[in-house]
Amino acid sequence: MSTNRAPIWLALIAAPICLLLAGILGLWTYKTVTTPILHPDPQHVRSVSDSAPAQRWTDAVERGRQITRANLVQQNLPGLSVAVGVEGDIVWAEGFGWASVEDQLPVKPETRFRVGDASKALTSAAVGLLLERNKLRLDDEIQVRVPEFPKKPWPVTIRQLMAQMAGVTTDHGGEAPLSNPSTGEGAPTRPCERTVDGLQLDSFAERELLFEPGTRYRPSSYGWILVSAAVEAAANEPFFAFMRTQVFEPLGMRKTTIDLANEPIASRAAFYWPLFGLAADTRYGPKPARVGDYSCYAGAAAFLSTTSDLVRFGMGINSGKLLKPETVQLLETRQRLTSGDETGYGLGWELETESLAGQPTRMAGHGSKKDFIGGTTYLMTFPERGLAVAVMTNISSADTKSIALNIAQAFAEQARIPARQ
Repeated sequence: MSTNRAPIWLALIAAPICLLLAGILGLWTYKTVTTPILHPDPQHVRSVSDSAPAQRWTDAVERGRQITRANLVQQNLPGLSVAVGVEGDIVWAEGFGWASVEDQLPVKPETRFRVGDASKALTSAAVGLLLERNKLRLDDEIQVRVPEFPKKPWPVTIRQLMAQMAGVTTDHGGEAPLSNPSTGEGAPTRPCERTVDGLQLDSFAERELLFEPGTRYRPSSYGWILVSAAVEAAANEPFFAFMRTQVFEPLGMRKTTIDLANEPIASRAAFYWPLFGLAADTRYGPKPARVGDYSCYAGAAAFLSTTSDLVRFGMGINSGKLLKPETVQLLETRQRLTSGDETGYGLGWELETESLAGQPTRMAGHGSKKDFIGGTTYLMTFPERGLAVAVMTNISSADTKSIALNIAQAFAEQARIPARQ
């Protein structure tokens, strides 16, 4: 009897497995067949630049164009913008693909994209200015400047918030107050008149800390809303006004502004999410991101900018144009946990060592791949080489970091070749 029943049990076990495999295969086939190809041929990707590069950089720019076009096609991105600065000058700025897929509007050097997580580096500069003016102290508890943030079982300092080891909640990964964060459905709709109003997002201020501050590293956009509120209080003026007059204008960042969804902003790109959700692959195509108001995110993610402006920022920070060298060094120093382990993150800066033109080279930058904002940005600076690269796209979850690094490599290698006569 048991021998006769064996095939039945085997069939009962095998059937669900077969159905699961068939479902996976069917989903893969569906995705493959229905994927919209935005740019079928790298050689025919449309690009727009303001001027021809200087002769010295012609070869590096051509390599950069090949890298950009290849990635635009491979990642199936709507559009890309690239800018490179060397020793204080922008030597290349060019837009590729579509600022709006629906209208076939081209990306131009002046096209504005959402800065996303790279906004933290911009906000870090504001903190640096206030430190130099003795209006902020890094090791003060956040309640000294933002009393609206409830006391927690442990003290939370401005330094810990900037170092992303304060234990402030990261919520649902992407951190946007979305109706369905796994798919990206929904978007923030509540504007914030004051930066401190951002503490209302998902009521994060009322939540318990995830861990004792200083014991772990965990990025949190909500933590940078608190930093922004501290900047606003210390400066005694609205956060965005302070950023405009004290950071952006001195560095010539004329295209950088707050992203207000309900106001017309010239040259703003259309924004997209990957077709199957924020964690999905961009190669499956884009879907329009819902319109949202990101003002509540303040210095965590609320800026619009161009790649040229971000390069101006990177060069300005590392040249001492805005901050004292010792302040920049403070911000761009790896922080340590209470265990003594380095985090690889400074005070608003991602810090790595990259091999550039065959030499280990210090990199200070910022960006992210899983931004919820309908775009992805990476700003990369190599202070010892006087080199800065910014790459921006109008879809979330793109890999802009590898594009920026490959372009930096092309320019670093070109820099070793004497200028042509």
